Amino acid sequence: MTGSASITLHARSSRRFARWATAAFGILLTTAVSAAPADDIDAVQNLVSRVGPVIGSASVCPGIGLSQIQNVTEKFRAVIKVVPNEADRENLTQQFDRYAAFGRNAVTTGKITCETAELQFKNMEQVVSAAAPVPSNVPSTPSRAMTVPAAAIAPPAPAAIAPVPVPVAQPVSSPDREIRFGMVAPFTGYSRDIGRQMEIGITAAFNRINDAGGVNGRMLRLIPADDGYDPTRTLAAMKQLYEKERVFAFIGNYGTATGAVAMPYLLENRVLFFGPFSGGNIFRKNPPDRYVFNYRASYDEEMDATVRYLLKVRHLQPKQIAVFAQDDAYGDAGFTGVAKSFRSLGLSDAGILRVNYKRNTIDVDPAVNTLRAQKPPIKAVIMVATYRAAARFIEKTRDLFPDMIYTNTSLVGSTQLANELMLLGPRLAPGIIVTQVLPAVGGNSSEVLEYKDALAKYFPTESAADYISFEAYITANVLIEGLKRAGPDPDTEKLVSTLEDMRNLDLGLGRPLNFGRAEHQASHEVWGTVINGDGKYEPLDLK
Repeated sequence: MTGSASITLHARSSRRFARWATAAFGILLTTAVSAAPADDIDAVQNLVSRVGPVIGSASVCPGIGLSQIQNVTEKFRAVIKVVPNEADRENLTQQFDRYAAFGRNAVTTGKITCETAELQFKNMEQVVSAAAPVPSNVPSTPSRAMTVPAAAIAPPAPAAIAPVPVPVAQPVSSPDREIRFGMVAPFTGYSRDIGRQMEIGITAAFNRINDAGGVNGRMLRLIPADDGYDPTRTLAAMKQLYEKERVFAFIGNYGTATGAVAMPYLLENRVLFFGPFSGGNIFRKNPPDRYVFNYRASYDEEMDATVRYLLKVRHLQPKQIAVFAQDDAYGDAGFTGVAKSFRSLGLSDAGILRVNYKRNTIDVDPAVNTLRAQKPPIKAVIMVATYRAAARFIEKTRDLFPDMIYTNTSLVGSTQLANELMLLGPRLAPGIIVTQVLPAVGGNSSEVLEYKDALAKYFPTESAADYISFEAYITANVLIEGLKRAGPDPDTEKLVSTLEDMRNLDLGLGRPLNFGRAEHQASHEVWGTVINGDGKYEPLDLK
């Protein structure tokens, strides 16, 4: 099967899979008898290629609860832990995560339906529930490896799930020829599509340079981990990547509140934290933290461009502007940016109305009720939210305030917001504004065309241009340039010093990118976009 081939999942294959998985899962979860380690690895690897896509596809469907996904996942990871060799266990875990990601992709790109994915998962869940847990006293040694009869691991009928190739850069034969990068982002929960797009953009850039021979002969590899956009899970994901996967640095971590958890750990260990997907000032200290580098403009810069547009171009009064924000560090950072912009214009920030919603929810009713009661009425809402909450807020207020101006930060997930609004009702999408930290993906600049070519080559089923994956692609290319300049044997200190000396990097974005000892943010540009009647983004002049 090629990387562009789809995963065949339907009711008939689900039944066949269930019969096969009953034998394999039952044996793997309950048996721990002496056998050759190679047989054990083959058995688990065979199961990885079949179970991973099922868990991944179910994780993006509403009919399966997160606790159900976690329960099955943990039981399967227990199978992997019994494999005696640590390197084999790590490799199997990585394969499992990638097959799960490919299963998610099968649903989000429409290759399978949630109805089929949920049926597959429920059949497998029944098998897992019926199986006994792996005994906790089974030592992880070769003498306790598991024997699995050949019949249990025989490939299912052609209509059933086939092993899925993983469309990411593969390691070279020698570990010292590979440079590993970690990324912690949401691959489950309300923001999961954003994590997937970040992974696509970075992987496309890495694959492109790897196909050209790598960076100074070394292959680049991205290893993602899921924290569900939940700060309580971020540190464990960071430690897993740094201490177990041995990543060299981190690139593209998503979120401000999650980043606030990740950054102290990285600074303590002197690990490079490159291009976090956040405009928060916590990543932009003065002077900058040595190991933290940003590509994108800050929230302060996005908010200032938005406020000036509303006041000077749309001619609103300060009291007519409110902020709809996530109730956490992300929302705080956006609101602070609005307040700073007011003050820079000689206006008081004391009366700015802020209405909130809780992270990882779409419970916007309290915010809507507060906005409804406001006198005089609000005429513009600056939104510091993720795409589903933003879309729900627009849906609930559009009829109440027909002339309302809605603006969003780039972190919202532009493509996802437009898609969500079009699904809720095409009348909701036109006129919604999103500030961007890069030029229009619909353009024909050299960098945009290169990015689109990379998507078409490495992710042919997800080749639609997206602002998030484009930003991730650019971020990765800035890092690649730094690695090239750092020479064939880079270490963290050498790479950081090289980045601080990088000037006038031209990636075809309309402005050169610069770093320095006192400047760890490459770009300060903000672009305006607005959704048209077809759910597509058009350029918007903010000045």
